[in-house]
Amino acid sequence: MSLKHILFGTIFNEMSSSKIDEKLVSFVVDDNNSFISNFKYVQEEFEKNGNFNFFFFNKNNLSIKNLKKLSKSKYIFLNDNFLSMANMKFNPDTIITQLWHAPGAFKKFGASSTNDKNEIDLIKRSNEKVTYLINTSENLADFYGEAFQIDKSKIRPLGIPRMDFYFKSHGNLREEFERKYPESRDKKIVLYAPTFRDNEYDNNVFNYLDLDEFNNQLGEDYILALRLHPRISDFYGGRIEGNGRFIDVSDVENEQELLLISDLLISDYSSIAIEFAALNKPVILFTYDFDNYVSSDRGFYFDLRETSPGVLVDSSDELISCIKNESYKRDNSEFLKSQFDKIDGESSKRIVDLVLNNEALL
Repeated sequence: MSLKHILFGTIFNEMSSSKIDEKLVSFVVDDNNSFISNFKYVQEEFEKNGNFNFFFFNKNNLSIKNLKKLSKSKYIFLNDNFLSMANMKFNPDTIITQLWHAPGAFKKFGASSTNDKNEIDLIKRSNEKVTYLINTSENLADFYGEAFQIDKSKIRPLGIPRMDFYFKSHGNLREEFERKYPESRDKKIVLYAPTFRDNEYDNNVFNYLDLDEFNNQLGEDYILALRLHPRISDFYGGRIEGNGRFIDVSDVENEQELLLISDLLISDYSSIAIEFAALNKPVILFTYDFDNYVSSDRGFYFDLRETSPGVLVDSSDELISCIKNESYKRDNSEFLKSQFDKIDGESSKRIVDLVLNNEALL
């Protein structure tokens, strides 16, 4: 266990108050405010239900003042693991809700992705404090129960707040995109959003994608928009230049806007593929390192070659051919049924209704 987790727990318990603020809602964030859209929609729903106060707690900032405020919160929301909770003693009236940051499940995560017994124990002890774990489908309860080491009676398949984004008006995003990137006009946008890997070679997508051949065969009809994971961009020394061969959209703040305007997604093992498929748009999984990823990285909850949100290709030639022949088209209805109970723009409302009504655990 890291010193940080111990310090957070010790100070939190010293600051902890026996009295909580019934109107205080805290959202636990990291340094980059990652996945904050989940919290945004939950906050909007709370605002419809009365006058609440909202506090964003940075889980990496050891602040006595902030820890004290967190301890007084009636409602606490997470969108990722907060392992310091393993050592925290919360007021029994505090309601802690884990929203998670991704829809569905196919790539293993949390305790499912490690054999480290100490890490698994830490995950379990931190999630014992959670009142509700939200996911997108009852079909996934076993996976989430294992990943979070949590009693399945706490899991509620109410949907993920970030999916509510697609049921709101956002103006003409494509027009705005074309003004910023005029080279995309009159072309289909292919968004390439690869997963982060642990080794440098596999993280360099241009070791596997023949960009010149991509443009030679597809450039008349398609434009490639590349969105790199923040940790992947480190291998390129920061922002990379497309020089007209592709558009670098890694710094676009809201990836969901990119999903709305893109015609086709290329990904690999990321849950972004599930989200894009839920928009009834085609997905290609560019799995050039499939065998290595399965054997030495996280692996999957089921056979990805049999059950996936998109067509799998293993080489640049296969990828280009798949796009050129439009063989990426497929019926994802059965896959989506396995990942979502509902996609209706009401996930945030269901979640806030749950916590405000303080439903008893079964």
